[in-house]
Amino acid sequence: QVQLVESGGGLVQAGGSLTLSCTASGGSGSTYVMGWFRQAPGADREFVGALSWSASSPDYAESVKGRFTIIGDSAKNTVYLQMSSLKPEDTAVYFCAADTHSIIATAFSWEYDAWGQGTQVTVSS
Repeated sequence: QVQLVESGGGLVQAGGSLTLSCTASGGSGSTYVMGWFRQAPGADREFVGALSWSASSPDYAESVKGRFTIIGDSAKNTVYLQMSSLKPEDTAVYFCAADTHSIIATAFSWEYDAWGQGTQVTVSS
């Protein structure tokens, strides 16, 4: 079973930046796709972006396009979520996820079979 460990959450003012990291370890297979999701209080889990190690560039949700960047370091089996121009509506628990069966990045949470514990990001106005 792949294990995902996230770090980097915290409190930031609106307009600020924050970088989250997620490192995968264990399991007998490969993590073909690494995704980021978030969940605000009382809301459904929302797709943020995903990186397929086989693709040339990550996919992003429209709500974060141009502000968030996913960077992958295959040597460390780590992905980073660089967040800039943060808004109060970005406040949520952010989850890292891995798909160990498909190389196609997807926004559907049920396609991912490993999840991190989540890290809180709070953006103050």
